[in-house]
Amino acid sequence: MQKESVLSTSSPHRRTSHTTKRRVAGVALVGVSALLAAAVQSGAASAAPEQAPRAGRVNPGAVSVKLSASQRAELIRDADAAKATTARDLRLGAGESLVARDVMKDADGTVHTRYERTYQGLPVLGGDLVVDTSKSGRTGHVYKATNASLKVATLKPAVAADSAEKQALSAAKAAGSKRTAADRAPRKVIWAASGRPTLAYETVVGGLQDDGTPNELHVITDAATGKKLYEYQGIETGIGNTQYSGQVTLTTTQSGSTYTLNDGARGNHKTYNLNRGTSGTGTLFSQSSDTWGNGTTSNAATAGADAHYGAAETWDFYKNTFGRSGIKNNGVGAYSRVHYGNAYVNAFWDDSCFCMTYGDGSGNADPLTALDVAGHEMSHGVTSNTAGLNYSGESGGLNEATSDIFGTGVEFYANNSTDVGDYLIGEKIDINGDGTPLRYMDKPSKDGGSKDSWYSGVGNLDVHYSSGVANHFFYLLSEGSGAKVINGVSYNSPTSDGLPVTGIGRDKALQIWYRALTTKFTSTTNYASARTGTLAAAGELYGTTSAEYTAVANAWAAVNVGSRPGGGGGGGTSFENTADVSIPDNGPAVTSSVTVSGRTGNAPSNLAVGVNIVHTWRGDLQIDLVAPDGSTYRLKSTSSSDSADNVNTTYTVDASSEVANGTWKLKVQDKAAQDTGYIDSWKLTFP
Repeated sequence: MQKESVLSTSSPHRRTSHTTKRRVAGVALVGVSALLAAAVQSGAASAAPEQAPRAGRVNPGAVSVKLSASQRAELIRDADAAKATTARDLRLGAGESLVARDVMKDADGTVHTRYERTYQGLPVLGGDLVVDTSKSGRTGHVYKATNASLKVATLKPAVAADSAEKQALSAAKAAGSKRTAADRAPRKVIWAASGRPTLAYETVVGGLQDDGTPNELHVITDAATGKKLYEYQGIETGIGNTQYSGQVTLTTTQSGSTYTLNDGARGNHKTYNLNRGTSGTGTLFSQSSDTWGNGTTSNAATAGADAHYGAAETWDFYKNTFGRSGIKNNGVGAYSRVHYGNAYVNAFWDDSCFCMTYGDGSGNADPLTALDVAGHEMSHGVTSNTAGLNYSGESGGLNEATSDIFGTGVEFYANNSTDVGDYLIGEKIDINGDGTPLRYMDKPSKDGGSKDSWYSGVGNLDVHYSSGVANHFFYLLSEGSGAKVINGVSYNSPTSDGLPVTGIGRDKALQIWYRALTTKFTSTTNYASARTGTLAAAGELYGTTSAEYTAVANAWAAVNVGSRPGGGGGGGTSFENTADVSIPDNGPAVTSSVTVSGRTGNAPSNLAVGVNIVHTWRGDLQIDLVAPDGSTYRLKSTSSSDSADNVNTTYTVDASSEVANGTWKLKVQDKAAQDTGYIDSWKLTFP
């Protein structure tokens, strides 16, 4: 279950490591039989279509088709019926099984099936994956939340379940909950979202958080040691006379002389009045007149009209922009609840009720029912039913940013003259009491807490602040850097590397993000793998030689995620190898080569070595740079304390004693057992 609020909370989440998928040059993580062999031999599998689309135009074959509820259900049934064969083809281990959760289909017949995984009947948290299957039945790309082998020594816990429950209650109490018992007794799971897969307990504590927001704290406890492995909050916090959007048309239902806020055109989405309550459904808005609210808080139906309008615009945005029919893509509407609590300054999405809930703000004067907030909250539901991004660490930041991105898309889509489209989040609800918005996408740090660019500790921040990196990326991809005025709002977006970014337009940026979310991202996607996924999406939609593809790489580099094509355009020259090279577990060293030519004299004293390795436990790795004459430069040593995954780092080497031209090698050896990975790419940059 997932619930998301639009505001930040006071307690930061710790950062956990997440596995990075391959970028577009080697995006197929694992494939079926012959494909796997081909990928290992060639070291690369292109995510580009066979024939690149015309410049600036979407490849029509990569566009998702609209599926009826019965078509979608049939595809899921087909996937479930073939799950045993699929598991064998993917070379999953003994005891592993798949459960089909979602499916999307492209116009060219490619089917993207999202699976959950079990091990010996236990759910595997962080074991989800997406399998792409062509029209001919050939498996193409597989995106996995973890690369680690599911090998657990025993399924018998050494720690009692009640100990795990006590730990969960203690964690909830520290976060402000008054709950004295777990909502759900601890259940045995396999925790695979970070580090080595481990037998664990998952305990869920409900009740209320200290600000009145419903609580759904998930605590993961190591069943062998009793150590807390992870925790995340399942509450993910974001004619009618409306308060924020002026007079609008609402779709309602009439029965006799009574009208209700029931939208029969959009999956029967209903809007209810909680009337200051904090539980239950409340009362469906109904009256004898089909005019709702008076534009002020003096009429309870005003907030209902705002919420109902926001839900309708969000439904239409997803339907007309992406061909998506409702949050679950099954044609079924959610429902909205307004007037939650007393002076509750937040809004949230709750998977358990499949509903959105809005408080009335400070002094009950500013209900959080603005258009972009409605789009934000419903988009949490879309994320939950697609990638399922964990609501903590970098994946949590991506979860929040996704809602900001699509909430912004809803606001622009609505084209409402009273609430014009902008790249400000919550500018209408006056959370700060001074007329300033909640968040800024062009320069997230303007809110005082969000970050403009990625750094190694960004995952330690509250997810509403770590989301700034992706929000900034999306703005740059859409509009570009520098000063500009859009719909009367002034923006001035910086870049971390000081180089400009040219935008491709919001419509294209939205298509790229949606395709990445629904066909590339998994529960553990972090910023590095979000770059991978969006590049793959851009390559499929527009081609890997397109301006759109280059813009995605440039926009990520501008927020310090990855590098610019060709070394950043700062006068340097880069030589890169994007072929994938498998790294044997606890085995011999492997190498990947680049040939440098056209240089004169020796290499520089500040030779930049960019290394991108996907691995489930990078502490196992020893990495060296080998010069053309065989001289070796140590880049990274093994370390038992380096428990994170992946290597995505640029090292600086004094290679001034080496001749520049010749064959340079990256040498990598895995020197400990259990974890696996591969060299995704590496490059040398001569300043």
